Amino acid sequence: MQSYIRFADKLSAWFGKVFAWCVLVMTFGVGYEVFVRYALNAPTPWAFDLSYMMYGTMFMMAGAYTLSRDGHVRGDFVYRLWKPATQAKVELVLYFLFFFPGVLALVISGWKYAGRSWRYFEVSSMSPANVPIFQFKSVIIAAGVLLVFQGVAQVFRCVLTIRTGEWPLREEDIEELETTLQKAGRSVLAHGSEAIDIVTPKERRP
Repeated sequence: MQSYIRFADKLSAWFGKVFAWCVLVMTFGVGYEVFVRYALNAPTPWAFDLSYMMYGTMFMMAGAYTLSRDGHVRGDFVYRLWKPATQAKVELVLYFLFFFPGVLALVISGWKYAGRSWRYFEVSSMSPANVPIFQFKSVIIAAGVLLVFQGVAQVFRCVLTIRTGEWPLREEDIEELETTLQKAGRSVLAHGSEAIDIVTPKERRP
């Protein structure tokens, strides 16, 4: 199980980080459109198509990566109070009730949707540039397959947590700047010249 979890995490991370570069393509495309539209009065017929395809691709292909890092939104005002084993049991049930049926429906529907688009080499109807979009719709299938692979890894995580009572550690990865600053701030407060006592959820006062 551990080896599969590491494999799925690395696979999801590789795809997530590769497709994260779509944001640069989108940024340059939109920036170029703004310049030529307002400075040269010569708008492009393709910038809108480029922007939604890049954003859609990045959003879809980052789903498995975000799942592997436990980054999806969760209403955890009750969840966080449970023991890890209880959390894992609830997640395990929910994965089979909602996650896998939903993702498999996404793959099956996406296969039909993309297949129809590939048959007649669909182009965008949103602009006069006739930008091809059949390859863009294939992203639905790829994202769904990645989510299935990562979902199996999440199930294995739940099983291990039920057995051990602790969530398996996740690999070190990039984090939000505010998280880094919070950690740095806590370190200063704990070890600086004006150190104070900091009680974390795992610590108990005597």
